[in-house]
Amino acid sequence: MDSILTIATVPALAGAVLLAYANGANDNFKGVATLYGSGVLSFRTALVAGTAATWFGSVAALLLAGELIKAFSGKGLVAPEVLGQGDFAVSVSAGAALTVLLATRLGFPISTTHALVGGLVGAGISTGTLQAERLASAFLLPLALSPLLAASLAGFGYLLLRTARQALGVVEDDCLCIDTEVSAPALAPAGPGAGLGNSVAMTTMPSLRAGRSQDCRVHGRTLPGMTSLRLLDLSHVASGILVSFARGLNDTPKIAGILLIGTISAGAASEIYGQQVIIVGIATIMALGGLLSARRVARVMALEITDMNEGQGFAANLITSVLVLCASKVGVPVSTTHVSCGSLFGIGAAGGGGHWSTIAGILGAWVVTLPVAAAITALIYWVATVILT
Repeated sequence: MDSILTIATVPALAGAVLLAYANGANDNFKGVATLYGSGVLSFRTALVAGTAATWFGSVAALLLAGELIKAFSGKGLVAPEVLGQGDFAVSVSAGAALTVLLATRLGFPISTTHALVGGLVGAGISTGTLQAERLASAFLLPLALSPLLAASLAGFGYLLLRTARQALGVVEDDCLCIDTEVSAPALAPAGPGAGLGNSVAMTTMPSLRAGRSQDCRVHGRTLPGMTSLRLLDLSHVASGILVSFARGLNDTPKIAGILLIGTISAGAASEIYGQQVIIVGIATIMALGGLLSARRVARVMALEITDMNEGQGFAANLITSVLVLCASKVGVPVSTTHVSCGSLFGIGAAGGGGHWSTIAGILGAWVVTLPVAAAITALIYWVATVILT
């Protein structure tokens, strides 16, 4: 435990706890928002499923997202001698946390990633060591391009899936069922005492029956099977859980990276142990934030961005999960919020159900997230280094 105390001071831990709670409150529902918005799951069921999947994704970051921990440790973005200052980490985490909590209170689904970058910028400017080239190439470019890419892919993917469904003539009550049919008689050897002849044996064979739902009811019984709508709902739930898992995988290392500012080195055993404990702790606090404070942002994401049906929600989640998982693996700091909202924007445009006043408000919140976080962080850093010292 001594190694953990050397990695993070008490103020830095407090800032990380606040940031993790704010992240859970603003972000935990985003992966399952389409499940609630399209009526597949209730709010409570969607919240519990999304929170659980996020927690497991956060823990998976121990194995799969080491590059993001390094990216958000501040290395290469500001001078190394500044990273070791405790006030730097505290200012970044507190500035980002206050920005996300404010947005959550107002109901805006903003990016914790964007707020963290703003915090790094504010602290970097305050110390006069910000590396602008690194900021633009490694952080701002992925954050700007990811929602555009998500919107394009989601809109195109939905239209492609809808065209394929119409071409195949698939409707909601199409059903694929399993029937057990009696086969033709077969000759079987007679048993002892049955005489010299042969006996007739009847065998049964399972077979698939495809058609409308009424085709799955024969001889007064309903055959075991699944309608196309039920299959779509199950796929939609799986995609929502995958998005939540991807979000935990993508966001947790960023918070851990801030907490571990100035300590990322060759990987001493004690340091790695400290990272593991911190990540599990962050995952748990994020889950608590989501369970207690997610309702306002959940309503905006699920009901106020666009009207959607099950197919549209599935297409949006599928694109979001693929993009975020790929970005987490290669260490690109995209925002799950930007990707998931971008997918919903694309669905709204393709399906004609977008609520553009809400979308405009969200885009405006995104624009001001970085400068607001930078300003709050700079103020906290100034108070900590000038007034309190």
